Amino acid sequence: MRRAAALGLAALLTLTVGGRALAVDYYTGPLIDAHGHLPNATAIDAYIAAMRRHNVSRVLLLGVGGVQADEQEWIDAALKKYPDLVAAGVRVPDPTNMAAAGQLDVELSRTKARVMGEVHIRHASRKIERDPSAPAFMQILKLSAQRGVPVVIHDELTPAAAASLEAALAAHRQATIVLAHAGQSKPAALERLLARNANLMIDLSGMHFQRTPALANETGPLDRSWKALITKMPDRFLMGLDLWMARLFEPAMLDRLMTWTRRVLGELPPDVAEQVAWKNAATLYHLD
Repeated sequence: MRRAAALGLAALLTLTVGGRALAVDYYTGPLIDAHGHLPNATAIDAYIAAMRRHNVSRVLLLGVGGVQADEQEWIDAALKKYPDLVAAGVRVPDPTNMAAAGQLDVELSRTKARVMGEVHIRHASRKIERDPSAPAFMQILKLSAQRGVPVVIHDELTPAAAASLEAALAAHRQATIVLAHAGQSKPAALERLLARNANLMIDLSGMHFQRTPALANETGPLDRSWKALITKMPDRFLMGLDLWMARLFEPAMLDRLMTWTRRVLGELPPDVAEQVAWKNAATLYHLD
């Protein structure tokens, strides 16, 4: 079953389904990690080494909701050291501060960053509950629209949170919001959101076998409902690993995670896999 062999985008890999080993496609084309973090100043070296082993062409480094005070320095240093492999975002320490948009405008001019975020909107484990349609975040979205720089948010969706997100999306249609980790939502709910809001993108970061919910376990198939939605709306999804904890930067774990990523992408139709793996990120973040 080598659907993309003619395009040179797939190889065969073994997949375990119902206790049986089956041959499946393995995506071997270009790959951009559209959602990355750093746990310290030196972790980037191990990650770059893994990128080179697995033919990952670029990683987009984001802040972690303003949690790490030094992370912008780490991101700037990584970009300086690996300019051909790293793309940088601008951290957003406090999206409720009315001065945040002005500060971000200055940082965007200084860094030429491709994205703002990751912004924590609703994060249950951190007891964060913010309204994305509140005035301060509205100013950030206005800046997003003016500069053409997307905003990545962590927003664990409930019906109320989804309604607030839609209000924000409707208020600034020229701004682009990227919903990280698919909002920890279900495909059916996301399909409705995507259909109504052309300025919403979904990144599938952190949905690997080390987390819950996951697109697939380490050796099992891609969830059918996720496969159906991604295939139906291939221009709305980005792939990312969302690594943050230092233990995930160990070489063996990086190899497992990157292999898993290519296996999951390989279960998609070849043209869809290309869009999700790199084309959407390259277009959205102006990555050449």
